Amino acid sequence: MRRPPIPGLVMADGWLQPYSRQIRDRQRLFDLKMKRINQRAGSLEEYARGYRYYGFNRDAETGAWTYREWAPAARRVSLIGDFNGWNRESHPLERNERGVWEITLPPDALAHGQKVKVHVVGADGTGRDRIPAWITRTVQDPTTYDFAGEIWMPEHPYEWRNNGFDPSRVEVPFVYEAHVGMGGEEGRVHTYREFADEVLPRIARLGYNTVQLMAIQEHPYYGSFGYHVSSFFAPSSRFGEPEDLKYLIDQAHGLGIAVLLDVVHSHAVKNEAEGLNNFDGSGGMYFLPGERGRHPDWDSCCFDYGRDEVIEFLLSNVRWWLEEFRFDGFRFDGVTSMLYFHRGHEPFGDLGAYFGSSVDLDAVAYLQLAATLIQRVKPGAIAIAEDMSGMPGLCRPVDEGGIGFSHRLAMGIPDYWIKLLKEKKDEEWSMGDMWHTLTNRRYGEPHVAYCESHDQALVGDKTLAFRLMDAEMYWKMAVDQQSLIIDRGMALHKMIRLVTLATGGEGWLNFMGNEFGHPEWIDFPREGNGWSYEYCRRQWSLVDNPSLRFKFLNAFDQAMVRLAQEARLLNNPPPFPLNIDETNHVMAFHRGGLLFVFNWSGDRAIMDYMLPVPQKGEWRVVLDTDNARFGGFGRQDVSMPHFTDGEGNLSLYLLPRTALVLKRVGSAVMARHPGRED
Repeated sequence: MRRPPIPGLVMADGWLQPYSRQIRDRQRLFDLKMKRINQRAGSLEEYARGYRYYGFNRDAETGAWTYREWAPAARRVSLIGDFNGWNRESHPLERNERGVWEITLPPDALAHGQKVKVHVVGADGTGRDRIPAWITRTVQDPTTYDFAGEIWMPEHPYEWRNNGFDPSRVEVPFVYEAHVGMGGEEGRVHTYREFADEVLPRIARLGYNTVQLMAIQEHPYYGSFGYHVSSFFAPSSRFGEPEDLKYLIDQAHGLGIAVLLDVVHSHAVKNEAEGLNNFDGSGGMYFLPGERGRHPDWDSCCFDYGRDEVIEFLLSNVRWWLEEFRFDGFRFDGVTSMLYFHRGHEPFGDLGAYFGSSVDLDAVAYLQLAATLIQRVKPGAIAIAEDMSGMPGLCRPVDEGGIGFSHRLAMGIPDYWIKLLKEKKDEEWSMGDMWHTLTNRRYGEPHVAYCESHDQALVGDKTLAFRLMDAEMYWKMAVDQQSLIIDRGMALHKMIRLVTLATGGEGWLNFMGNEFGHPEWIDFPREGNGWSYEYCRRQWSLVDNPSLRFKFLNAFDQAMVRLAQEARLLNNPPPFPLNIDETNHVMAFHRGGLLFVFNWSGDRAIMDYMLPVPQKGEWRVVLDTDNARFGGFGRQDVSMPHFTDGEGNLSLYLLPRTALVLKRVGSAVMARHPGRED
């Protein structure tokens, strides 16, 4: 494939011109890998069907079973399980020239629900019972806590009811990030079906069009939040059977909600009993050798993206979730760790940091291949990258020299809010710093804005609501109680969410429960807390209780999301500032036909605040954070119209710690006000 001498990424951003050679080198590596894939499999799509070759498969005509496992350095491999009394000698596999071990069994040798493992005598001479790498279901013994693979081929496959869901209908993702296990209120692990029946309707009522599911890929330790994956093709059995996950996705599609998988291809659990680590006894195989293969912070293993078999495994994993479970895309975890050998530990002070020797070019090529595959298998699918480095081109097309994601997380924004609330008094907040942080992003690369995710709620940190109101939430959240701390906290909670959504990106993300100000932190059952579920659940009873104020924050979130969707706010270019007023702590801007005015002052009401607006005419308030319906004091008459003067200014009454959103009324309405300038 002939490419232009100047990559499109450089044409779009002249600051990247000094790195044209490196960008072209990336394109050449991608082209080389794609050429090899096409030569081997005919197409990228076919290459990503490794699960039809590896693991357990049945011949459509004879019903015979074939099991294959890649273990190039192993000395001996045998299949063990319920079917042979766990005999390590009776069913040896044969090795071919590619390092793939294989065995064929008669139709009646294996049955749905049987437990299996593979015994591997590795290059180091030690024998270990392992979970098959491509297994599609694992289960944990409740007594020994030992994991085993399970043959999963039910006689009656799941019958999908809501067929033909098109993820491209989600023009702008409003993402509800969720964890199935902690999705209920009881102190236990909750199920896929409970989430589908009880939580999805809440998400739909709030107006979110996308749900992002965490901790789906099987992981041995519940408290890892799903980020220490052991079996990449197996949905976690903690929450139910694979058909139950399909039911959840089916129900979401019926509600018009796309479903994303929080996919972990950045690293894997180091456990040898459950995972891929040292699978053939060579010390590497799926992972980089030596120290580069060990993540310094996560105590896990880092993939070798330069090895063909690893790429085939990961690309096939992408297709598996899209095809078998009908996910509508992914949120790729830990992309920064993938992109750089230093795993994000070195500063990104200039553009050269993105193109130097610390960049793992094989990882870049893998992500380009994955992004290409996603769109070929499911056009319009969403692919969100969790990257804190700011890699240029992450969300630009591969043909331009980009990496091909559809969106990236605006990770600097939640860090800003935490730092601000921890270190600055309200009166010390800088409007300029706030505006710069919220709007500082690479043009042309869609960002998903958020002010808090699961990261900000984990033990050791606090949710935004809890940071604002803390222990007062335990005693003063009743609607008939008065508290200055609660009043401030609720006002700022609404304002922070609104300004982040309106300015911070081209998408929006909320973590489960934060829409109503869920208190406290998330702490999974562990030895340190007596294996308690007290903080590993969602207290829906708080928002459902009409006597508590949580309902007000929930109502505001619903109104905010729906206003943004109706106005197609995030489909529009970034916001334009009208006034960044440090003296009065006022911030005003417009975006997508809406005018946003924030008074961040805690004690200063401003009469007759004059503001230049983009269009003359009549403007009306469409959202007021102080509305009594949202737990405010209802001090504004939102039915009152506002008219520009001869110079195109609006006069507004700005109350402390409130925000107004106004919309210009059309000419048909203006006709009722003769003499007003349009």
